[in-house]
Amino acid sequence: MNTLNRPKTGMILAAGMGKRMRPLSAITPKPLINVGGRAIIDRPLTALARAGVTRTVINVHYLADLVEVHVRQYDDFEIVISDERDGLLETGGGVVNALPLLGDDPFYLLNSDSFWMEGSVNNLDLLAHYWMDDSMDGLLLLAPTVTAVGYKGRGDFLLDPYGRLRRRKAHEVSPYVYSGAAILHPRLFKDSKKDVHSLNKEFDRSIEEGRLYGLIMDGTWMHVGTPRDIRWAERALNESATGGRLP
Repeated sequence: MNTLNRPKTGMILAAGMGKRMRPLSAITPKPLINVGGRAIIDRPLTALARAGVTRTVINVHYLADLVEVHVRQYDDFEIVISDERDGLLETGGGVVNALPLLGDDPFYLLNSDSFWMEGSVNNLDLLAHYWMDDSMDGLLLLAPTVTAVGYKGRGDFLLDPYGRLRRRKAHEVSPYVYSGAAILHPRLFKDSKKDVHSLNKEFDRSIEEGRLYGLIMDGTWMHVGTPRDIRWAERALNESATGGRLP
């Protein structure tokens, strides 16, 4: 394990349309929907503050004014808006668009619905401990599918003995799903264009180069993609003996 060297910059992806969260997202952007008494985006914001981040970039598109007003009330660190009001760029294009705001160093990347109960250690600190700048372009926080709340998929990745990732094949079932939290280096996007594309484009290229790694999280990840998922997440919080130590 490396000496803790936390990134000082974070980015939260908050520009999506939230179509699967309808009808709740018809008049409320998904990042502002209430789960367990808090707006969804408040949890990644709190996680970044606990990790020592001093500057956070947030991209906005759908009902952008509402998201911007909400996050600018957060005074734990500097908030910078990456504006996609003129056109949604998806996850990969959104990060490429924000690169001039992110700087040259590794940064935390969180989905606006990154949502988990912490275990014995802080998961963003865990990422920082295991980040190796010379060999990694990305370190993704992975959640075990067997303990994930509200997740019914077949998983995303498999790991080799050194933690390098590969995609599961069509006939395979992976024990891990991407939690929506990572440390990324700007060089991951060295050949990327500012067009509409998913982060999977960069992830797949980095897998081919042997520079995308994964780390299994400590805690319980919650998939919050639909109104039904909210009920499952709130039930898990209520049933937790301590109420859950949330970001």
